[in-house]
Amino acid sequence: MFLTKGVGIHKDKLASFELALRNAGIEKCNLVYVSSILPPECKIITKEEGLKFLKPGEITFCVMARSETNEPNRLVASSIGIAVPKNSSNYGYLSEHHSHGENAKKAGDYAEDLAATMLASTLGIEFDSDKAWDEREQVYKASGQILKTSHICQSAEGNKDGLWTTVLAAVVLIE
Repeated sequence: MFLTKGVGIHKDKLASFELALRNAGIEKCNLVYVSSILPPECKIITKEEGLKFLKPGEITFCVMARSETNEPNRLVASSIGIAVPKNSSNYGYLSEHHSHGENAKKAGDYAEDLAATMLASTLGIEFDSDKAWDEREQVYKASGQILKTSHICQSAEGNKDGLWTTVLAAVVLIE
């Protein structure tokens, strides 16, 4: 799998989405959205490496977060959180987060927290859900069962002239 993100701006909402897909490099594929499971033994590769595997028109599975606005200066963000178990024969989690009014750090941290929390709950790691992400992150990593967490996020301010602004973040799964 690989991670990608993009932003597009256009007078038409659909064209704005198309431009965001082009910016992310995945416009040539027929995208099929899947739920949030990181397959066991899944290798994370660079976007540049991953794009070489894609063929125009093929069915391509992905987990995608997408947000759009035509409100001038409105902040939009889309992020994908990733939680990888230490035991690579176990599955991990990917989480999508779409937001308005959040900066990239806040949206990215939220998505990462969500993926880590889903993985921690399946692994039986005890945690206090009322604690801040920074505190829970330490508990998750100290358990020795979660190898790493991360996220990818794209944010943008809505176009000042009211054109559609679309942001997306995606994990593209390659067979």
